[in-house]
Amino acid sequence: MEDIEDLLVGGGGGVPPGFRLPVAPAVGVKPKHKKKNNNFQDSLKSYTAAKIPGTQTIYMKTFGCSHNQSDSEYMAGQLSAFGYNLTENQDEADLWLINTCTVKSPSQSAMDTLISKCRSAKKPLVVAGCVPQGSRDLKELEGVSIVGVQQIDRVVEVVEETLKGHEVRLLTRKTLPALDLPKVRRNKFVEILPINVGCLGACTYCKTKHARGHLGSYTVDSLIGRVRTVIADGVKEIWLSSEDTGAYGRDIGVNLPILLNSLVAELPSDGSAMLRIGMTNPPYILEHLKEIAEVLRHPSVYSFLHVPVQSGSDTILTAMNREYTVSEFRTVVDTLIELVPGMQIATDIICGFPGETDEDFEQTVNLIKEYQLPQVHISQFYPRPGTPAARMKKVPSNVVKKRSRELTTVFESFTPYVGMEGKIERIWITDIATDGSHLVGHTKGYIQVLVVGPETMLGTSAMVKITSVGRWSVFGEVIEILTENVISGENGVDKIPCSNLNETCCSKESETCACGLTSCREQTEKNNLSVSKDDQKPGDYRSQNLIGWLLRKRKNNSLRKIENDMVSEMEEKQRTSTKVHDWALVDKALLIGIFMSLLTIIAVFLIWN
Repeated sequence: MEDIEDLLVGGGGGVPPGFRLPVAPAVGVKPKHKKKNNNFQDSLKSYTAAKIPGTQTIYMKTFGCSHNQSDSEYMAGQLSAFGYNLTENQDEADLWLINTCTVKSPSQSAMDTLISKCRSAKKPLVVAGCVPQGSRDLKELEGVSIVGVQQIDRVVEVVEETLKGHEVRLLTRKTLPALDLPKVRRNKFVEILPINVGCLGACTYCKTKHARGHLGSYTVDSLIGRVRTVIADGVKEIWLSSEDTGAYGRDIGVNLPILLNSLVAELPSDGSAMLRIGMTNPPYILEHLKEIAEVLRHPSVYSFLHVPVQSGSDTILTAMNREYTVSEFRTVVDTLIELVPGMQIATDIICGFPGETDEDFEQTVNLIKEYQLPQVHISQFYPRPGTPAARMKKVPSNVVKKRSRELTTVFESFTPYVGMEGKIERIWITDIATDGSHLVGHTKGYIQVLVVGPETMLGTSAMVKITSVGRWSVFGEVIEILTENVISGENGVDKIPCSNLNETCCSKESETCACGLTSCREQTEKNNLSVSKDDQKPGDYRSQNLIGWLLRKRKNNSLRKIENDMVSEMEEKQRTSTKVHDWALVDKALLIGIFMSLLTIIAVFLIWN
């Protein structure tokens, strides 16, 4: 199956479908006679009795953040590798697997609804993610198998035992899941790469901390290895995922700039693959702002960062225990905007946090108006059970809703992309728009660009001209599809693409391209003009990319003119040659006619005499 890495067990090959791993004592299979819902479990036993392990169909549903999405992709990869089929159709599934999110009440309510629906359908159920990890004793989870956030590498065991009618709960672990597990990506061009789990904070409203726990970082070497693997698999975007990217490495003696520079060094030199840095809170990047800005300026890193502020009031930030001030948030934003050309920043706001006064809210509105950030995620405060904020005096719900609507109206009045019309931008295309008629690409600043084109353009990079702008995205017209500098050819010979994007015509060993009048060296130099990884001054990247593209277009136009002139000359010679050839035939025909006429005259003369 596509996009599934090889499963390594003890350094060997994969495990065949139907192979059942032994259930370790930590699995904790609970005897059915001790459960209150024996009727439900008995029905599951009869439902699965005739099924062979590893052949059933699994329905998966994921709620929440990109970290959850990555976990689901890893679980799907393992299940597929063991022979299970995946489906989006609930009715045809033999088992449902729900990966949950505990950030907001609506997500958990949606989970509750889905669990009830699964019970009504009498289907076996496994619940994974932050909800069971952080609230294992929920009534809704009674009689349901559970996979903890750090137990995703054992999902096959849980599914097999659940299909037999057992309830399995895997929640406790002291080590991180491996990064080289089999994986089925939702988007084969996008790798969501978790760099750590948990965080160092203790926000009073956050339930995720209860589930993901304290900071646990993957080693730099393990992340480098994963990047190498996914690049070889054809991935074009790598999203670094974390509960707090800025805190990376503080538990293992490294820091975020060390990791980022190590990962950037592994990206293709032609800019065909991009890195997107994940969400980071202000406290842990303040001391690394210049180093992070340098990474964000790199041609293969999106100039985009998600920095949640949550409130424009220091009083509320203190009540939230966010460990920074509004001034420090301003420092982060101002520094990155100053040092990174085209920098785009997203943020989050919580409306109606306990104790928020009209004055506090007004400070938040003024902050958002001041920066007019292109992306602001606005949510109402939801008390999460077991958190300190849940015990605080709440703002009336009607006031919370009013503030949320007011801030949303302010935000939606911004026009962040006005002025982009007519600009030439390089984009990386990785997805299909929800309308089904556009492809989705992103600029260096991670601005969404919608273009029309065939699905074969997915996974490519292109130069586009922005034709119109909307509130949430812009529209573009593809001018040129960019190709990679070096493409692996037959017999290990590296080939360099020619100006004709439909051909790959020359190797490094030859001096002249078969498809044009330029040499391979010149072609390589042209491509290097477009994307360079050499050190450059801040602010030069976008201009040099554009200048390189214009020079390449100018040179291509000159080449096309020369080719056209040569073709015209050859056609003229061919027409002249054809005319000469045609006249020669006429002359021969005339001579033969004259000769035959003379013979006829002579014959007639002889007859008459």
